[in-house]
Amino acid sequence: MTRTATIQTRVDPAVKQNAQIILKKLNISMSEAISMYLSQITLHNGIPFDIKLPNDLTDKVLKDSEQGKNLHKADSVDDLFLELDS
Repeated sequence: MTRTATIQTRVDPAVKQNAQIILKKLNISMSEAISMYLSQITLHNGIPFDIKLPNDLTDKVLKDSEQGKNLHKADSVDDLFLELDS
């Protein structure tokens, strides 16, 4: 496909770096990934995934966790999985 348009955007450097790591594993360039995303927007006639505000409970839990409130702590990952399995 012939490339005839250029897009410039500003993104958080950490987001870009993390995306590049994943895309490299997928053997997809950043340009190819962005082109695929834009193609999906066209095919779906909108953003190809849900974007919505959290409900009241989710919003409260997110705010609490950001403030370090009501967090569950486990002594180890193994203990956490044992708790989840019980």
